[in-house]
Amino acid sequence: MTKQEIISENPMRKIRIEKVSLSAGGKDKDLEKAAKLLHILSGMKSQIISSDKRIPDFDVSPGIEVGTRVTIRGEEALKILSRLLAALDNTLSRKKIAENHFSFGIKEYIEISGIEYQRDIGIRGLNVDVVFARSGERIKRRKIKRGKLPAKQRISKSEIIKFMEENFKTSFI
Repeated sequence: MTKQEIISENPMRKIRIEKVSLSAGGKDKDLEKAAKLLHILSGMKSQIISSDKRIPDFDVSPGIEVGTRVTIRGEEALKILSRLLAALDNTLSRKKIAENHFSFGIKEYIEISGIEYQRDIGIRGLNVDVVFARSGERIKRRKIKRGKLPAKQRISKSEIIKFMEENFKTSFI
């Protein structure tokens, strides 16, 4: 066997999607609409995000609720991701990929298959973050005997592109 065959058979090198995170921003009424949109998409209650910083240009001060998010894991994450990618015709930009994750935005939720226009929500967009992981990631998160991960445990841009092309038929520009 060649070195490449051994690496491909190693279960510790296998890439998986750890989580899909949906988020949307807004203040007051817009925040309620964003939370309702995320509930419709995921079927889960969304978490409200408060600001930590003061940003005068956007009229934001510490403690003000400025966004909402939902984190989805497991099989449900794969289903939602395939629906969200279909809204973009399974095409993403290479610029949106970073080490261990990629992100993209959807300008209007009505582009997603199976979702109809909701009059009380209006036209809104959302952000999608997809995080990848390999087995052994728990080493850096656990409480006792915490350790560091080597660079070879990280997932490169080329590995993410290959994974998405094989599993989701996604093309990258």
